[in-house]
Amino acid sequence: MAATDRGLIGEKPTAAVDGTGLESRHTSRYFFTRSGKKHTSRLWTKLTIAADTRTHFFTGATATTGPSNDSPQFPRVMAQASLVVTWDRVLADAAFDAEEHHRYAREDLGVRSTVIPLNPRGQGRKWPKTTYRRQMVKRFRKKPRNSRYRRVFGQRWQVESAFSRHKRRLGSALGGRSDASRERECQLRVLTHNLMLLAAHG
Repeated sequence: MAATDRGLIGEKPTAAVDGTGLESRHTSRYFFTRSGKKHTSRLWTKLTIAADTRTHFFTGATATTGPSNDSPQFPRVMAQASLVVTWDRVLADAAFDAEEHHRYAREDLGVRSTVIPLNPRGQGRKWPKTTYRRQMVKRFRKKPRNSRYRRVFGQRWQVESAFSRHKRRLGSALGGRSDASRERECQLRVLTHNLMLLAAHG
């Protein structure tokens, strides 16, 4: 609500959903040995967020252990993002492609438009049988680069800029030694990110 009052959330806001990895290099082999876990450099923390594409304000966030599938985080993040904001449009990349995500955002959360390119999942050129995913094929197939739908989807890259801004200011590594502590640290980082934006628009 404070973000809306200060102009960080507009009248017809667009949210972009995506995830990024945060390093867990401070987690020691000793900790993994004591906790009975196998230490591997492949383990890292994934922060998935919904950000306003115009201002980079974070309105929803989840923290999980990576590498992992992005898709299950979509409803969790959007549920948070929609607590006090009614989104006009939601953008996400093909990793979040699922009919249920379109349906949940549009029918349960009241989002006017969802733009998530189709992930064919090895189905070749077969058209999807579900309503919203068929819409995505019609909107993106054989469209020129400057078409309206491609320009709209191009705003999704704003979430990448938001992540870059976040890491430049707060760093890319977490200091927590357990999954729970790293999750709390991610939530604190999200809060700090937003407080910095609120202060700048004070």
